[in-house]
Amino acid sequence: MPITAPFKLASREFRDEPTVIAVNGTKIGGKQLPVIAGPCAVESTEQIVTIARLVQKAGASFIRGGAFKPRTGPYSFQGYGEEALKMLKAAKDETGLGIVTEVMTPHEVELVGEYTDMFQLGTRNMTNFYLLREVGRAGKPVILKRGMSATIEEWLLAAEYILAEGNPDVILCERGIRTFETHTRNTLDLNAVPVIHELSHLPIVVDPSHGTGIRSLVCDMTKASVAAGADGLLLEVHHDPDHSMTGDGAQSLFPDQFETLMRELQPIAIAVGREI
Repeated sequence: MPITAPFKLASREFRDEPTVIAVNGTKIGGKQLPVIAGPCAVESTEQIVTIARLVQKAGASFIRGGAFKPRTGPYSFQGYGEEALKMLKAAKDETGLGIVTEVMTPHEVELVGEYTDMFQLGTRNMTNFYLLREVGRAGKPVILKRGMSATIEEWLLAAEYILAEGNPDVILCERGIRTFETHTRNTLDLNAVPVIHELSHLPIVVDPSHGTGIRSLVCDMTKASVAAGADGLLLEVHHDPDHSMTGDGAQSLFPDQFETLMRELQPIAIAVGREI
């Protein structure tokens, strides 16, 4: 059957049924609405275990945290590397939460894969084609964030690189795009959620933390993401965001805000046929 879309394997023409990906006992792309929560970066064992306990209690399914951090400036905190991966493993052992963490280079895929349940590819690496191929061969689920200036077609073609290497478990993540608007960190493009569902069988999750960059906006845009049909959420949560080592504290929810948000999401999720 000829497939006219340039993204062949990611296209609805290739597979009409939505892809459902099972990770650490949680399904992404089905009726469940998994929440991935945690700090921007892993700063200490105490920090990541404390946050993992808090988000797990509130209903999260995964703990997120950067071990390797791609930063705009070379002098900014770049993460603790393998030591941070071990800290994430301690958080998983304590809570049972799955691990989501970023991999930055092809030669780190094997190392990160020893610890994580899902690779995350950040916005700066959406077009790192060597990395896309390497995670495609690694055999673990991949969260692929949209490039900060990428079109939806470019994003799906990036996913195609992973799929073409034999890895069917790709989760797209809308995290905001760069526009002329400067009030927010990015412009969260919630149009992408129904558009991806129309064009592709791959699940799509939304990151309102990076999409707005402003704590006071995160909860409203999270609710809007669920109403738009998101298959999951990525949220930054920090118990002491004012002293975050990455400077992303301004977009991180306090644990009590996260707990309240999880309660308030329940009726919205039910209204769109989801379960948190």
